[in-house]
Amino acid sequence: MGGKILVVDDEAKIVKLVRSYLEQAGFAVVEAGDGQTALIQARREKPDLVVLDLGLPGIDGLEVARNLRRERETPIIMLTARIEDTDKIVGLELGADDYMTKPFNPRELVARIRAVLRRTSGATAPAPEILRAGQLVVDLAGHQATLAGRPLDLTPTEFDLLAVLLQTPGRVFTRLELLDRVQGDAYEGYERTIDAHVKNLRAKLGDDPRHPHYIETVFGVGYKLGAGL
Repeated sequence: MGGKILVVDDEAKIVKLVRSYLEQAGFAVVEAGDGQTALIQARREKPDLVVLDLGLPGIDGLEVARNLRRERETPIIMLTARIEDTDKIVGLELGADDYMTKPFNPRELVARIRAVLRRTSGATAPAPEILRAGQLVVDLAGHQATLAGRPLDLTPTEFDLLAVLLQTPGRVFTRLELLDRVQGDAYEGYERTIDAHVKNLRAKLGDDPRHPHYIETVFGVGYKLGAGL
């Protein structure tokens, strides 16, 4: 598996390290050292995935992510030196598909990039199938979801998460199981990222988190498709 990766970080040594590992893995690499350059490179190069540092000079990583999400559905893996959960959750809510905290293992980053690209490349696309739950319709082949006929603007991770839940109504999935299903690899300690994706998905579905209609929380376990559908 190859592809073009945009690496955005203001630390030259990190960019050099990530470039080295990605090129060894067969990827083409485009670089940017600040937010403005990142947006220019993304528009010009149309990368298959963006590795995005949050702490950028000028336009920060969160604002870059906002702009990228307005323009394209390019997968994003965020890098952050910030340890606060709120920063990670905000990044995921903006549509990032994954995050890693610095310092990080570059081999793990390559593995995560491959996992995200596997599920967004269409290499293992399922047979044409329509999933329905009340007014919610998910077209797996067309990679589209609608609610009461209204298209839902979902990130790749949100779409896959919704599809997994609809494919097995009533089943309770643990966070680690969902992480493995939607990202291809489950990393213990990162399963709480699913909570952020569910929060974002509920907002797009108009679901009240206190009394959810579509995605129910099973406390101490994980999530399942709402029983009322």
